[in-house]
Amino acid sequence: MTHATPALEPISDLVAVVPAGGVGSRLWPLSQPTRPKFLLDLLGTGSTLIQDTVTRLSALTDEVYIVTGARHADAVAAQVPQVPQELLIAEPSPRDSMAAIALAAAVIEQRRGPSIMGSFAADHVITETQAFAEAVATAVAAARTGKVVTIGIEPTEPSSAFGYIRQGSGLEGVAGAMDVREFTEKPDPETAAQMLADGGYVWNAGMFVVSTDVLLGHLARLQPTLAEGVRRIAAAWDGPERAAVLDEVWPTLTKIAIDHAIAEPVAAEGGVAVVPASLGWHDIGDFDSLASMLTPDAQGVISVGRTAPAAMVKASGATVVGGDRPVVVVGVDDAVVVETDEALLVTTRQAAQAVKDAATSISGL
Repeated sequence: MTHATPALEPISDLVAVVPAGGVGSRLWPLSQPTRPKFLLDLLGTGSTLIQDTVTRLSALTDEVYIVTGARHADAVAAQVPQVPQELLIAEPSPRDSMAAIALAAAVIEQRRGPSIMGSFAADHVITETQAFAEAVATAVAAARTGKVVTIGIEPTEPSSAFGYIRQGSGLEGVAGAMDVREFTEKPDPETAAQMLADGGYVWNAGMFVVSTDVLLGHLARLQPTLAEGVRRIAAAWDGPERAAVLDEVWPTLTKIAIDHAIAEPVAAEGGVAVVPASLGWHDIGDFDSLASMLTPDAQGVISVGRTAPAAMVKASGATVVGGDRPVVVVGVDDAVVVETDEALLVTTRQAAQAVKDAATSISGL
């Protein structure tokens, strides 16, 4: 799904960071703790989500760091061998996005001094790569002014699946960047519709561009224990004490998302900017969103990762994922059938968000 990016000059002071964490439990049983969604070819393109992400970022910078769980490090390294081993940061256990991103920032600064860092999730789909490159370049220019910058997605519908960013006035000296007035948690559908009617809102896609010293400076004020911890780990990262310091300090780091730790409080102080963009962006968070990106066959069935036949009787809109046996859906519209070696899931596209609850009850994800 990712189109080729036209030849671009790399952004000399940009270092990309790819946080590759999370199970993707709304895509259970396809996505598992040992097989998270960023390692999957969900769209049948021949490349996985993390491979597409690294390819997209490699057009913009020569340095792409990946932060992932220790149990996924070998699989990540195998999928993106173009990323040098020294740019792969393995975290011993999940501590949420702030710890992962802050550790990368601290390691980058330890190695090369203050640098502009861009954090981009491993599991997002972006089809408009030229627009993405332009948005990143604008975000880097805004970050050079000392702002924490996020790339906001121009909404295509009043979705309640995403957080929203309220834009303020234009950022002086940086065309295409706006001050952020506030972040809003995922709203209910009625509130989301009102936001779109009012205008001036974009979706929060969790893409951040900021100078490492600015990020770590805010962290030292707002989350001092976390800031001190990642700096201590980074100081030992390229030496023989890495493992010992990591084992000692990592479990003590505050478990918090970057939105709550940095973005929201710094926005309240006027320190956050947003670059609104239309990128062909998709967060494949559940089987409904996955199905929306795929084309049905002549019978109207969406098939993913299977060659066995699937059919419908007095039904429409079926999505069938995996498995090597014939599947027939009778009398259920928008059914979702997912078969893996571990489990069989039967649901509907309307109930796709509830799959996370099923995954938790069955396998303790």
